[in-house]
Order: sequence, then C-alpha cells, then structure tokens
Amino acid sequence: MILAEQPHNCVHCGKSFMKQKTLVAHMCERKRRALQKDEKRVQAGFMAFNRFWQLTQNAKKNKTYDQFCDTAYYNAFVKFGSFLNNVNPIYPDKFIDYVIKSGVKLDHWCRDELYETYLYETLKVEPVESAVQRSLTTMMEWADEHKSVFNHYFLYVSLNKAVHDIKNGHISPWIILNSKSGYDMVQKMNDEQLNMIAPAFDVAYWSKRFREVPADVALVKEICREVGIE
Repeated sequence: MILAEQPHNCVHCGKSFMKQKTLVAHMCERKRRALQKDEKRVQAGFMAFNRFWQLTQNAKKNKTYDQFCDTAYYNAFVKFGSFLNNVNPIYPDKFIDYVIKSGVKLDHWCRDELYETYLYETLKVEPVESAVQRSLTTMMEWADEHKSVFNHYFLYVSLNKAVHDIKNGHISPWIILNSKSGYDMVQKMNDEQLNMIAPAFDVAYWSKRFREVPADVALVKEICREVGIE
C-alpha cells in the first residue's frame, strides 16, 4: 500500500497535512510562540532573556527571537514579561538587572516580595530629581482623573489612594516630608495605613538623609514653592 503524499508542511514543527485548511488550523507550540511575537508580555520577556545572556554569559550579540522560542526558558521569561507589564516597575531596566544578579531562581522572579525589596532599596538611593518628577507626574494624573489641580493632591486625595501611591513609590518621601501639606496628610493616617507605607516611608532613614544633603532638601522645597504645594 502506497501512502498518499501530504503536501502541506508546518514550517515550525515539520508536521505534514493533506489539506491546506488543516495546516492553517494546526497549532503546535512552536507556531504558537511565533504568533505571540508582538505581544507586550512576550517582547518584555524577550528583552529580559537577552539581558540575562549579556550579564551571565557576557554575550556581545543579542539572541534572535527564533532562538528565544527554542529555549527551554521561554515560558518562564514570558511569565516574567507579564509580571513586568502588570507591576510597571520604576526603572524597569534596573529591576531586570537586579533580579538577574540577585541569584534568585528564574521561576521566583515574579514574586511580589522580590520587587518590593528592589523598590524600597531603590527609593532610598535614586536621584532626588527623579523622585520629585515621578511624584509630580502622579499628582497630575490624579488631578486629571478627579478634575482637580495637581498641587491640591495632599489636601484632597483619599488616604487609601495616598497609601497606594506611597507604597508603590509613586509619591516620594522627598516631597511629602518637605511640604507642610504632605506632612499633614500623613498625620491623618491611622495605624494600619501607617504600617502599610512603613517599608517605603522610613522616617528615621529620611530624616538622616535630609540632614546629609541640605542642598537637595532646599531644591525640593524650592520646587514645591514654585508649583504651589504648601
């Protein structure tokens, strides 16, 4: 018995089919990965994959997307890409480097506690200009959403929203503790709210930091005056 030739071949896995429509409906893992190429989570994972090779293997040339698809780590890196898109970390490139250098297993890169450790360490050492700019941007977004003006943020923002913004590094102690309205807002928080922001709002640390860099404190206070934050 002579087997009929199957003229339609999947370019991804090599499997053959009698009919074109069967080939079109066919979905192997390699084809699925090829079709996902332009998804944000996949692109983020691909970027992290290349950075991983640069830092761990001193690679001078980026891997291709096809090479990424062929790796056993594809799904883990795409999962991390989804995490990056969902968390939207501050300084994402630095966060990628942080997890790679941390020694933590790839499967654990998506743990919230790992990002929080990175976040709270980074908030303490980032340039003051970046911290203030991110805070002002957050205030402007709040104002747009609530049809208000951004320099009223500390006066009228809900405390739960403020807790969220402080905890996630969107509003910096630089601007809270160097403005009267920011300080007054924190004084209104209950113990539960204060405990929630504590990792990002270490008052003892910031008090010491402010004493060490009086010129930066003066800059922040000047910016607050210029933009009308009391």
